[in-house]
Amino acid sequence: MQALIAYAKARGTVVIVVGHVTKDGQIAGPKVIEHMVDTVLTFEGDGSHNLRLLRAVKNRFGPSNEIGVFDMHGDGLREVPNPSELFLGEANAEPQPGNAVFAGIEGTRPILVEVQALVAPSPFSAPRRAVVGWDQNRLSMLLAVLEARCGARFSSSDVYLNIAGGLRITEPAADLAAAAALLSAFAGTPLPRDCVYFGEVSLSGAIRAVNQMPLRLREAEKLGFRCACLPMAGELNGGAGSLELSRLGHLRQLAATFE
Repeated sequence: MQALIAYAKARGTVVIVVGHVTKDGQIAGPKVIEHMVDTVLTFEGDGSHNLRLLRAVKNRFGPSNEIGVFDMHGDGLREVPNPSELFLGEANAEPQPGNAVFAGIEGTRPILVEVQALVAPSPFSAPRRAVVGWDQNRLSMLLAVLEARCGARFSSSDVYLNIAGGLRITEPAADLAAAAALLSAFAGTPLPRDCVYFGEVSLSGAIRAVNQMPLRLREAEKLGFRCACLPMAGELNGGAGSLELSRLGHLRQLAATFE
């Protein structure tokens, strides 16, 4: 490894070291390899989707957690200039209960993605909870908050939650979109297709402010959305544009729209 670094500095060229990761997502081999390079890039993708993500985990000369989005074709990978349009492939379809659009941030890039929920009566004594693209523990916490603070009884129902397009969401700002999708599926009432949701939900049911709210709103407006549900707290600094805003302080306010 030292020889490669010396070669790169002497020749002024880029050296790419290709390795693999372990099952838990860590770089295999000595940890010193990760520390000595300037940038660590991981190539992610699901075999059932054409989508591929190039993610910067470490970047010595810029921001980390940036992503590049590519689409797999017969002639190779093609860049996706507007990932939000790809993740909202069903956005123009007939509204269905359980679908909510989340305005998220990946690194410094705003991305709109559809959160899909399904709530069905369970034939078992222990209802099933299945998640794709989100944190299982986060779903369990959100269901408990909806039951304790909003009176929505999921205890006898199977609950399924999916992030469309194969993307994995990790930021807590997705709580409000997931809650909207779950309540919509539970009530059997579709959400407006021209509305986006974002906000962190606390154990008390309060909706907390998240970072980069103006950036999320500008991306939603650019893609033709007309309204947004977001936390009561937090400055927008004129970033809302022409969007109609519904500012929520507690999850009960969202649940009341389904009564």
